[in-house]
Amino acid sequence: MKRKMSVEGSFYPARAVEIERYFEHFSAVYDEEKTLPAVKKIKALIVPHAGYIYSGYTANIAYRILQKSKIKKLVVMGPSHKMAFEGVSLCGFSSYETPFGDIGSSNFLLQKIKEQFSLSCTSQAHMEHSTEVQFPFIKHYIEDAEIIELVYSYADAESLSKIIDFVLKEEDCGVIISTDLSHFHTLSNAVRLDNICLEAIENIEIKKLQKGCEACGILGVEALLLSVKRLGLNSLLLDYRTSADASGDTESVVGYVSACFYE
Repeated sequence: MKRKMSVEGSFYPARAVEIERYFEHFSAVYDEEKTLPAVKKIKALIVPHAGYIYSGYTANIAYRILQKSKIKKLVVMGPSHKMAFEGVSLCGFSSYETPFGDIGSSNFLLQKIKEQFSLSCTSQAHMEHSTEVQFPFIKHYIEDAEIIELVYSYADAESLSKIIDFVLKEEDCGVIISTDLSHFHTLSNAVRLDNICLEAIENIEIKKLQKGCEACGILGVEALLLSVKRLGLNSLLLDYRTSADASGDTESVVGYVSACFYE
């Protein structure tokens, strides 16, 4: 059973050559001003999931850094936007389709997580953009990567964190948490609310998230921070911006962040 693309041509281009142009442009703009942080032993990322024109630049930084690590097996975890269900969905996909070609499923992680946790498969939930927009980045930057996709709805952070703990303790395995930040506030209000999220991520302050952070994937972020704290990992914010940077509209914006966590 292949995990088919469902948002190609809308959240990201359907043609690989067009996606490559995005990635090349994002990298060129970044390299004109900055040097990529020299972080090697990365274990996890937080990345956004809007259309590439809005959040692709922010995500691209994180994946360029991940490319330099040894991680090949990844769990991609994101919130469900289209349907509500109990818990976390894990389906036994054989591969994941992208415009760059298919990404193989990590049978290792699939079997390990199935053995350790009681997760059901809600197949419709996997027509989900929060996870899917990560797949072209992964295939482009880590060609031989293997992944599994976890989509959550009504879940709790501690349960998600136990899965993350399990994955991060495995050799050469990593976790990608997908989230956007505040939605549809004025730019000034968005920045104020998003700074709560940024401070919580940067300082690994779980309680801070509950003081106004409006991330749509806040459960995934909280779960990751719980694991990061338990495992003694370090946090590094990579980029923050809003949709206003791309659209010029400051009246109704969405916030985006990328961050990495490393030993």
